[in-house]
Amino acid sequence: MFGTESSLSMFLNTLTPKFYVALTGTSSLISGLILIFEWWYFRKYGTSFIEQVSVSHLRPLLGGVDSSSPSNSSTSNGEADSNRQSVSECKVWRNPLNLFRGAEYNRYTWVTGREPLTYYDMNLSAQDHQTFFTCDSDHLRPADAIMQKAWRERNPQARISAAHEALELEDCATAFILLAEEEATTIIEAERLFKQALKAGEGCYRRSQQLQHHGTQYEAQHRRDTNVLVYIKRRLAMCSRKLGRTREAVKMMRDLCVFQLMKEFPLLSMFNIHENLLESLLELQNYADVQAVLAKYDDISLPKSATICYTAALLKARAVSDKFSPEAASRRGLSTAEMNAVEAIHRAVEFNPHVPKYLLEMKSLILPPEHILKRGDSEAIAYAFFHLQHWKRVEGALNLLHCTWEGTFRMIPYPLEKGHLFYPYPICTETADRELLPMFHEVSVYPKKELPFFILFTAGLCSFTAMLALLTHQFPELMGVFAKAFLSTLFAPLNFIMEKVESILPSSLWHQLTRI
Repeated sequence: MFGTESSLSMFLNTLTPKFYVALTGTSSLISGLILIFEWWYFRKYGTSFIEQVSVSHLRPLLGGVDSSSPSNSSTSNGEADSNRQSVSECKVWRNPLNLFRGAEYNRYTWVTGREPLTYYDMNLSAQDHQTFFTCDSDHLRPADAIMQKAWRERNPQARISAAHEALELEDCATAFILLAEEEATTIIEAERLFKQALKAGEGCYRRSQQLQHHGTQYEAQHRRDTNVLVYIKRRLAMCSRKLGRTREAVKMMRDLCVFQLMKEFPLLSMFNIHENLLESLLELQNYADVQAVLAKYDDISLPKSATICYTAALLKARAVSDKFSPEAASRRGLSTAEMNAVEAIHRAVEFNPHVPKYLLEMKSLILPPEHILKRGDSEAIAYAFFHLQHWKRVEGALNLLHCTWEGTFRMIPYPLEKGHLFYPYPICTETADRELLPMFHEVSVYPKKELPFFILFTAGLCSFTAMLALLTHQFPELMGVFAKAFLSTLFAPLNFIMEKVESILPSSLWHQLTRI
């Protein structure tokens, strides 16, 4: 025992200050590299790499539960149910106010050199187009057969060439739609092509309407022609809105809403035309008609959206925002109208907590994607892109929002577990939004994630070892004394225990143990 102590003491005495500098410097370098990697991994995937590896790989090795046990089977079933729930919560919807790919998205690319749409977003649009504009009887009409292949093409130029090829055979409504969406470089040109599509689409609709009861094939064709007609009229209304003919756009959208209520095709509800109507009515400042539309669609049995919730909040804020003062409200309390406005804002923020930062211009806007995730960052961008001007037009509305929106989070301290007026906030929004939004946009995350323990630990370790390396380099002799004193203090309890053991055990037994 005493020989071991003497050899350890001799080893510590032979260590030079250069050894301590090299040791602390190497430790600082390694911990710094781990910190950089952990930070990069957290920013990219939202979790700690070390924690993920320990949970996924080390925990089963160190004592994982037997996969054949009933408890584990029930847990697996619960996880599968939660996964199915998260998938249903993260359903992606078509953006009702999506821009024109040729006249708006492509123009942005020409000017900035950035792609505003992701491959995932465009792939979803391709699937939508195949659902809306094709049917099993397309092979009966040569132009429709060509367009069925065109909607599946990934190359934009190939799609445009196929549309021109279809138009050489006959006036094909879906070919005009494709050219208006992707080839037209201005809204005026897109509107001209949509008018040609409307003429061709109405003829197909009338013919298929007369034959729809002759069999399932004709019924499917009529359903497709109905989708095409509604899509064309909706895009024509959006062209009128973009070109400043807002009253004309409102009339067309009202007619579409009536048409949608008369038809029983489920795909028509995916267009959400009432959201286009709400935006146009707000542009006209026709708040009474906005309230009437909200009364019809802001129903407990109908799915909500940021447009519905925040428009309802805007109308209630409009009644009090011009005279609202936080100082006066803190002195006298909130009136009934002010309380209603604040509650409406809290309701809207709970549904989508990402919107206020865009409305208050705390975060920069980008072009909205063609698809959105309800309650996600993509929906917030799509709403704020078109409705920020309406909030600015109402005097004091943004000030009221600024003073009250953060109060929502006090009512829902654990938003992922329990909501106040809505279901708990879905945990999958960040992943889905990263797929929908371009790489140059910093996706908004809610609730804000805290830094994992291992990032904080490696940051502290890196800083501590770097400081030790610097001090050892500057004061080698003094740090050597400190190092020897620290090691001696560290081994002092062990030496004390060994001495006690030696005093208790017989010397002959201790001799035999040391030999072993």
